[in-house]
Amino acid sequence: MPTSTTPAALPAATIVGYPRIGAARELKRAEEAYWAGRIDRAEFDSRTRELRRATRARLVELGLTGDAAVPETYSVYDQVLDAAATVGAVPARFADVVTGALDVDDLFTLARGDAEHPPLEMTKWFDTNYHYLVPEIGPDTAFGPALTQAVDLFREAREDGVTTRPVLVGPLTLLLLAKPADGAPEGFDPLDRLDDVVAAYAQVLAQLAEAGAPWVQLDEPGLVADQRVDAAALAQALQRSLRQLARSADRPRILVTTPYGGIGDLLPALLGTGVEAVHLDLTRGELPTVEQLAGVAGVQLVAGLVEGRSVWRTDLGTAAARLQELRDRVERAGGDPEAVGVGTSVSLQHVPHSLTAETALDPRLVETLAFADEKVAEVVRLAGGEVTPGAVDGPRSVVRDWEGVRNGSVWERQAALTDADLDRGPYAAREEAQQEVLQLPPLPTTTIGSFPQTDTIRTARAEHRAGRLDDDGYRAAMREEISQVIALQERLGLDVLVHGEAERNDMVQYFAENLDGFATTEHGWVQSYGSRCTRPSILFGDVSRPAPITVEWSQYAQSLTAKPVKGMLTGPVTILAWSFVRDDQPLGQTAQQVALALRDEVADLEAAGLRIVQVDEPALRELLPLRRADQPDYLRWSVDAFRLATGGAAVGTQVHTHLCYSEFNEVIDAIDGLDADVTSIESARSRGEVVEAIDPQRFDRGIGPGVWDIHSPRVPSQQEITELIERGEARIGARRLWVNPDCGLKTRAYAETEASLEHLVAAAKDARERIGVAAG
Repeated sequence: MPTSTTPAALPAATIVGYPRIGAARELKRAEEAYWAGRIDRAEFDSRTRELRRATRARLVELGLTGDAAVPETYSVYDQVLDAAATVGAVPARFADVVTGALDVDDLFTLARGDAEHPPLEMTKWFDTNYHYLVPEIGPDTAFGPALTQAVDLFREAREDGVTTRPVLVGPLTLLLLAKPADGAPEGFDPLDRLDDVVAAYAQVLAQLAEAGAPWVQLDEPGLVADQRVDAAALAQALQRSLRQLARSADRPRILVTTPYGGIGDLLPALLGTGVEAVHLDLTRGELPTVEQLAGVAGVQLVAGLVEGRSVWRTDLGTAAARLQELRDRVERAGGDPEAVGVGTSVSLQHVPHSLTAETALDPRLVETLAFADEKVAEVVRLAGGEVTPGAVDGPRSVVRDWEGVRNGSVWERQAALTDADLDRGPYAAREEAQQEVLQLPPLPTTTIGSFPQTDTIRTARAEHRAGRLDDDGYRAAMREEISQVIALQERLGLDVLVHGEAERNDMVQYFAENLDGFATTEHGWVQSYGSRCTRPSILFGDVSRPAPITVEWSQYAQSLTAKPVKGMLTGPVTILAWSFVRDDQPLGQTAQQVALALRDEVADLEAAGLRIVQVDEPALRELLPLRRADQPDYLRWSVDAFRLATGGAAVGTQVHTHLCYSEFNEVIDAIDGLDADVTSIESARSRGEVVEAIDPQRFDRGIGPGVWDIHSPRVPSQQEITELIERGEARIGARRLWVNPDCGLKTRAYAETEASLEHLVAAAKDARERIGVAAG
């Protein structure tokens, strides 16, 4: 149990987490410099410590004062990896390189792999664009304290004069997110190891108590989603795990958070576990009923009333009214209404640091926005009682009267749509027409779209943006890059080429900059995974396309080769998922507007001579609701949006799509419903497991399970790629199978890109010869 010196309550204002990359992406810069050998470990440690020191000081300055008000959510790469490493969950396949007490270099090895060790699989964190590393747990995995990061960071903060709240992904969620390790017996579930994992957590909590930590935060977002076990089994596992921790003889007080949705009827089970505080996401979840609050006596609640996943200002008057209602219900349930504090709904890692760095946004738009720092200030205001319940507290919604929000012609076009606009006719007829035009070999090879973004490309873009390079000079620089990329692909022997996307800063931002209804930021960086950061655009108004966007570059690329070049577009669902989207109309309606703009782009690409158009939807699975009852409506409008974007394409135009980290089996019917002629999908990091979800009798169109994991710097051998091709052949058949990387090559260097593609093409050619021999 907690020691007598532990404070009785959390401060009234706190947050679930905060961006860890740094306002100027200090973490990214330090990591990439360290990986490249430009700085040593001592310099890396110094830079990251300064980043953490600045973060803690900033949060105290914003009003998160008092012991344990500031959560210690720093991670050098990923919070799930941290939790797995903390309790020693290291796959046996790393046993020769990751041993004993773990440190930062071990985390990088697990996350990025090396020449002999493929990295841990990576997939999306709930319904966000953040990627976590998937733990691999088997019946023989040995658990016990192995990474001392949580204790080290607490002590470091104490040295800086701040008593923080250590944060770990909770034991139940860790196992719900894990996969069985290689060699695990049929039917094994990582949840089978719950008691062993909880025992390791108890040891870690004892270490934190010894270091003087008054509180620890255990994140259990697994409670807000429908899981592979039913609700009764989930409640039982929840109580078993947390009661065991609550009974520990020596531990800090425990705050359990439930971000990303509502836990509903699981709340009584959680309140009865013996933990001292429970956080509720009250932006995606409903206020709990008095009945659900049974057992709240003696438990502090943290009301997550400030949305941590959007950049819109909180309607503080409405939030204050909901806070008052929650306190009233807690009192009626026998609890202490004064023990209800205020927090964010989720970690603020999903939003940029601060609006203060943005100088180019329209002031009218800025009035409606709140980034991480502004959201912390909202939490402090609510907790301090500075807002009267129901009061009008300034603009919040994206509904505005100023010009540029409403576009009548877009609404008229939407109203005129019919089912015929989504239908390209039977696939058999399309396949015949496309093969006649394209004349592709068996197992055609291609890439997903982007090629490495070099310093030369970035410099040219920056010089053009700053006005130091005129339009003609910029166009010449991009054409030179495109010509080199086409020549490289010709030399390597790829069958379907791409122009490389040198002109694009980001696959969503590039389109946002060329569509009406969007705004883009200067410094609005958000972590996607590891050192990878994106700058989500802000979709605030009706979307339309004032002029062609990609046609010039794709048409030029096609003029350089007789081989087919793919026109490359980002799909409507992904543009929404990787932007901060207006909240005054249904997402499906906004997706339809984006789809219409893309439909016009497809038509212009066809008119320019492109015979293959790829519309990427890597985020299709990402936005899938966490509750199964809510999924059919989403899948309907998301599939319809893709089909609207591509539905005007001619029968002889081959339409591709790409999906990554999609947990293919969960959305296989929706992917089938997209009706793309060819679908490529991330597969290499899971070593081709995804192909087992594909029923070739149902999914009868082209499919390209990735054979090269581009999220790691390692070069796959030709043999590795051959094995993945053979696995795809065995399941799908050679007639439908394409050979391609997992994703775009933007983040890779040219040396590893060329070597990997050489192996990919050679493996495909060998497979064709083998198929020919078999046919003979």
